[in-house]
Amino acid sequence: MKKHKVIYKLQTFGSGNESKIVAKREISYEIKLASKLFLDELCFNWNKERLEEQLNDSIDSNNREAFLLLSKQYQPYTWQ
Repeated sequence: MKKHKVIYKLQTFGSGNESKIVAKREISYEIKLASKLFLDELCFNWNKERLEEQLNDSIDSNNREAFLLLSKQYQPYTWQ
């Protein structure tokens, strides 16, 4: 297992000269990357579903201008 970075910070509080030591442990790179990829995937799927719903609504309402505009926005989602 890789070593984790630990940050110590001395903090003064109150009226006295007492100090408090606070330790923070950084999150590993692998966990940061996995969480970022997971959130990106969630946002991608949500945006794609929202555009599909709007496209279907524009087809149902025979709104050609909205359909053409939304179809241009939907094109990057078809690269899968």
